[in-house]
Amino acid sequence: VKQLFNDGEASRWFLYGLMYTLAMLVMAIRMIIKYRHNKYQIVRTLSVLFFQIAFAFIIPEILEALNKPYIDFKNMWPLDYKFFFDIKGTLEEGTFGLFMLIWGIALFIIGVPVFVYFFGKRWYCSWVCGCGGLAETLGDPYRQLSDKSLKAWKIERWLIHGVLVFVVFMTILVLYTFFSNSYSVLGIKTETVKTIYGFLIGSVFAGVIGTGFYPLMGNRTWCRFGCPLAAYLGLVQKFKSRFRITTNGGQCISCGNCSTYCEMGIDVRAYAQKGQNIVRSSCVGCGVCSAVCPRGVLKLENGPEENRVSDLPIILGNDGIAKLNENLK
Repeated sequence: VKQLFNDGEASRWFLYGLMYTLAMLVMAIRMIIKYRHNKYQIVRTLSVLFFQIAFAFIIPEILEALNKPYIDFKNMWPLDYKFFFDIKGTLEEGTFGLFMLIWGIALFIIGVPVFVYFFGKRWYCSWVCGCGGLAETLGDPYRQLSDKSLKAWKIERWLIHGVLVFVVFMTILVLYTFFSNSYSVLGIKTETVKTIYGFLIGSVFAGVIGTGFYPLMGNRTWCRFGCPLAAYLGLVQKFKSRFRITTNGGQCISCGNCSTYCEMGIDVRAYAQKGQNIVRSSCVGCGVCSAVCPRGVLKLENGPEENRVSDLPIILGNDGIAKLNENLK
């Protein structure tokens, strides 16, 4: 196999990207056929497929063939944890390198708050992200395996925000090294921290567990428990966003389809039964809960912030429902 526009042997990353893209393409066809009567799911699937093929595969290969840095323009810090690793090398690329640096910084500082405010974290997690794209296509048959318990939700909060803190700490060390030319802070070596994060999070968690555990823990294991960008997007979505999933409790028949197929472990039915808006930092707005609802109880909306969050208690899992029922007696 030869690299695109290049007579050299294909690198392992080209082969990996090709296999990744083909897997998404084949399973995207399955996804579209399965949800052929739902326009939102069809468009969403085509969107993640487009961003994977064009932005994550073809464009980076073309840039590399033109002796430019390999860059995925839709990827950003902190998911792209290596973004600040080689600032000097990036700037040595001249105007293109400066553009790469400014584009990347603007994406997570300006792009994330603005887009999440208007559309929720779904704009990235369900419409753009390659990790989410693989989860929504190749991982779709396993979405019902996500744990909906209160215990899982507690682990999720500590774990995903712990990874976010870890990557922020590592990035601070990297920037300190760049500006001071010192390779350790208080005895902590920057290179050691980078190696630990790269192996445990970037390789084992995001790669092996994130994809390999689809048949064990559902298709969004990485997105739910480990992705630092998902944590960042979620924090913005929870406190400053127009996105919510509205419910009509009067029409809910408690079939449980919504909760069963929620890949992020949210007990959607509990919200629907109370007619309570679903506003959760973990919700990626995939819309499958709405697609499988036989009564049209659930709707994904971007509306005014007023009345977005009700004063009703948030319900989490069956144990949460039991506690609520006890309090209402």
